[in-house]
Amino acid sequence: MTDWTAVLWGFVAGIVAGLLAFFVPIIGHIGAGLVAGGVAGYLAGGGLGSGAWHGLLAGALDGIVIVLLIVPLATLVGGIGAGPLGGLVGGLGVLTVGIVIAFVVALDSAIGGAIGALVS
Repeated sequence: MTDWTAVLWGFVAGIVAGLLAFFVPIIGHIGAGLVAGGVAGYLAGGGLGSGAWHGLLAGALDGIVIVLLIVPLATLVGGIGAGPLGGLVGGLGVLTVGIVIAFVVALDSAIGGAIGALVS
């Protein structure tokens, strides 16, 4: 069962660490993903699989929120040159691809989640 409190705390940690990654390049965005996953995995506990799952969800949630902020702009830009259906197709395409990429890029968060669960 998913512990959404752990996922949300991991999400918050990922946002904070991601913002800090712009100012502290040594940490980087991969480190931010590891931190997000680590927090979620630590709070969820339950073994490597559970920690990895919660870390993956926390990292992907960060990416999904960013995608949801970008989709309205993509819809607007797509509708300018391609008529009324261009915005719909452009926005849905960005949304679909963005969500898939969010889960793929969140693999570092899954590793961090496994480590966090191992430590807890």
